[in-house]
Amino acid sequence: MTSTSKPGDLQAQLESLTTEAFRPELADIDRLPTLDIARLMNVEDASVPDAVTRRLPQIAAAIDAVAERMSRGGRLIYAGAGTAGRLGVLDASECPPTFNTDPSQVVGLIAGGREAMVTSVEGAEDSAELARADLDALALTPADTVVGVSASGRTPYAIGAVEHARAQGALTIGLACNADSALAAAAEHGIEIVVGPELLTGSTRLKAGTAQKLVLNMLSTITMIRLGKTYGNLMVDVRASNEKLRARSRRIVAIATGAADEEIERALAATDGEVKHAILTILADVDGPTAARLLEESDGHLRAALAASG
Repeated sequence: MTSTSKPGDLQAQLESLTTEAFRPELADIDRLPTLDIARLMNVEDASVPDAVTRRLPQIAAAIDAVAERMSRGGRLIYAGAGTAGRLGVLDASECPPTFNTDPSQVVGLIAGGREAMVTSVEGAEDSAELARADLDALALTPADTVVGVSASGRTPYAIGAVEHARAQGALTIGLACNADSALAAAAEHGIEIVVGPELLTGSTRLKAGTAQKLVLNMLSTITMIRLGKTYGNLMVDVRASNEKLRARSRRIVAIATGAADEEIERALAATDGEVKHAILTILADVDGPTAARLLEESDGHLRAALAASG
């Protein structure tokens, strides 16, 4: 249901959050030269990776759990409001072109829907009921993973999503930027990246947003590596939807195989532009249909398919 916190209660909650803390030493920042402000921001940003480093074991454990569920056909679903929600939508939207995933495999939910990507939707972040409705529309299964994302760790939409998903038997992850957050406590895997007070008081699109982006990059990218979407550090499942990506596809096949341009073009033509299949036809000296069969039998893992071909 929609939050009924009184203004005074909410103010007290915010005052207790590290991400909302006021920094008196920066009270005159608006009087500084532009270069000095830029230097201050740069120093602030440089501290974020260290905060992520301190939580790498928790991040890795969450990724392994996500990969196991997705290997059984599950989905990765992000849920957040404001900046956190937009970052989830961004990460989800980049998975199809990067890893050739179906758009339904990695999903970003933002409180207030599409409109909230570019404008504020009043009251949306305060509604746990809205999160439940958004998840119910996806027909959650126990193979799915729901990642609640909230800098404060108290956003009702993110907490509501995690609580509802957990009740449905889905895997849950809570990503927050404050210690001892309600969001992390509600999830099976709590990840708290404590980056400290922001340069501009309460502007969590800054360090907190950067921390969330780094962790979401890890969640999706390493999960896809675990699922066989890469060969070494090559994006062998890239979807060649434009000329740049077609050129990248040819380059990936060249790096993986060392083949001449003519052989690469023949391989891509024989596999309908599928990079992973083209690499297999060259390295294993098989035709397109055989490459497709070997990859299907290997659950899409190119290394396993190469081993099976010999």
